[in-house]
Amino acid sequence: MAYKPFDLTGKVALITGGNGGIGLGMAEGLAASGAKVAVWGQNPGKNAKAEAALKAHGVEVLVQAVDVADEAAVVAGVAEVIKTFGRLDFCAANAGIGGGGTFDEMTTEKWRRVTTVNLDAVFWTFREAVRHMKARAEAGDAGGSLVVTSSTSAIHGAPRNEAYASTKGGVLAMVRGIAVEYARYGVRANSILPGWIATDMTAGAQGNDKFNDQVIRRVPFRRWGEGEDFAGIAVYLASDASRFHTGDSFVIDGGYTIF
Repeated sequence: MAYKPFDLTGKVALITGGNGGIGLGMAEGLAASGAKVAVWGQNPGKNAKAEAALKAHGVEVLVQAVDVADEAAVVAGVAEVIKTFGRLDFCAANAGIGGGGTFDEMTTEKWRRVTTVNLDAVFWTFREAVRHMKARAEAGDAGGSLVVTSSTSAIHGAPRNEAYASTKGGVLAMVRGIAVEYARYGVRANSILPGWIATDMTAGAQGNDKFNDQVIRRVPFRRWGEGEDFAGIAVYLASDASRFHTGDSFVIDGGYTIF
């Protein structure tokens, strides 16, 4: 018999950037465990494929084209999820962009673009989710889980990635604060720090023989991570199995950080 707390039937999950890579891996795990799932993405083709894959699990699915760099769009997007499904139990702020380049040549425009998508959008998304979860708790229905996709760049030295790494470090601090402030409402907040994962963002490096030889060869599992490697952690953090687990950071990098 399956461990009952991992059954997500009746729960509603939102994953930003959920139409591919890590986000879709999370969404697939949640849907397979019975959750109703909403995903955000702006690529129509990827959205359609994600919708079909998630509906194959026999759950209700909502796919939204939301620009997370637009505060009003984020507010409306969360409101639509709650209106459609009646509640929101799990919110994964996963959408993000890269921001590589020589630090002394980086423009303020590029810095702001990265911080808007990777930091401000997490704030807007979590703020709206927390407002809903707090109101539910005050009405007698406490509980909720927030998860942000950070990066091991937040804890490593990340040359030519200072903008990206700064945002990924910033969300760690944000989550710890939320975890303490909203625990009284039954709301948990945690972070996931992926290592080298095969996504659209790392497409260039995946085909680089030198990179694979010098970097991926140092990963103890000797491979790139995949989106499906994040299904289990999403199910755990969305489920009642993690009801007393908050303010934590999960490094999922195939052992790269400790090697």
